[in-house]
Amino acid sequence: MTHHALCVLSLALTSSLGCTAWAQSTESKGTLTILSSLPRTGSANAQTTTIVNGIKLAIAEAGGQVDGWTIAYQDLDDASPQRGNWDPAVEAQNANAATKDATCIAYIGTFNSGAAKVAMPILNRAGIVMVSPANTYPGLTKPGKGEPNEPMVYRPTGTVSYFRIVPTDDLQGVQAADWAKQLGAKKVFVLHDRELYGKGIADVFCDHAKTIGVEIIGFDGTDSKAANYRSLVTKIKAVSPDLVYFGGTTQTNAGQIAKDLRAGGYEGMYMVPDGCFEQAFIEAAGDSNLNGNTYITFGGLPADQLTGRGAAFRDAYHAKYGSDPEAYAAYGYEAARVVLQAIAEAKTRDRAGVLAAVAATKNFDGVLGRWSFDANGDTSSRVLSGQTVKDGKFVFVKVLGG
Repeated sequence: MTHHALCVLSLALTSSLGCTAWAQSTESKGTLTILSSLPRTGSANAQTTTIVNGIKLAIAEAGGQVDGWTIAYQDLDDASPQRGNWDPAVEAQNANAATKDATCIAYIGTFNSGAAKVAMPILNRAGIVMVSPANTYPGLTKPGKGEPNEPMVYRPTGTVSYFRIVPTDDLQGVQAADWAKQLGAKKVFVLHDRELYGKGIADVFCDHAKTIGVEIIGFDGTDSKAANYRSLVTKIKAVSPDLVYFGGTTQTNAGQIAKDLRAGGYEGMYMVPDGCFEQAFIEAAGDSNLNGNTYITFGGLPADQLTGRGAAFRDAYHAKYGSDPEAYAAYGYEAARVVLQAIAEAKTRDRAGVLAAVAATKNFDGVLGRWSFDANGDTSSRVLSGQTVKDGKFVFVKVLGG
């Protein structure tokens, strides 16, 4: 199936996860479309493919219907070949396409927080609920945690229509700084990719590190298109940090930075956030440059640490797709299940009805545990985790939050 192909899933499957059973009908009352917008071009594709697989799995387990309404799914790419990553123009195009599709009642995305800033006001004006499986920039939802006009600038109607099921960077950055101190880091050199997500989490890391007695001995932005970072490594080595923290993603060259740090003789620790929690990061950096002293934070638990329904999801995913899910697959699955439950519980099967039902989500019993949305659209979950890399694989180290 191409990335822009319409995929109507009407498979009558019995859920192995104990999910809510919705009344099925042999005669459809009509079609309701769920659209996702994720970077499907470039190195993020491996991660987003597992998110899409999670969405498809949730719809298939619902039998492709909710209370007689056929559920259609459209998988859109918000990246461009020119950028090799998400593109603001393409994201705007996808959001506008959703508003023009009268059957579209939900938008699952985005992967990148910068892309969310583009889509949110467009969808808000159209009354389409947006559920993100991956955005972590606090300013999208939390007053006082971003720019002065955030998050109201993304809510032109005054109604909250954006929700996310991952903890935000104001939590992850704090936990990362605490973990760095626990690992023995006294002096840290902080890098960031100058983008919304990367600089945002780097700022949080720095602010908290200073309050707990960790010295920040450098703070530099990087060029994500640079061929190498040798001169930057020379600058870093000159001040001898215990740990280098990079706020950024695989797509903004976290792997190349790791390569150049090791090639330049830096032997200290390297820490990155969840934007690098994908196999593509290990492949880009090379296992030998990460093995043993690289640390990765994630706003949740990796698939191999999920229990209960989470473990059942992992097994169902492996059975259907023949591989293990990457980190955000469970979040794509959970986002789709939230939307499907909202359709089932909505007073009206239209955009307004589904939006209201998503906003009312409380004590959702899902693969990520039991959680609720608050008034800003954030999850009540506060669990984060730390990983390292050994022999070319991510290895779970500890829970960082609770």
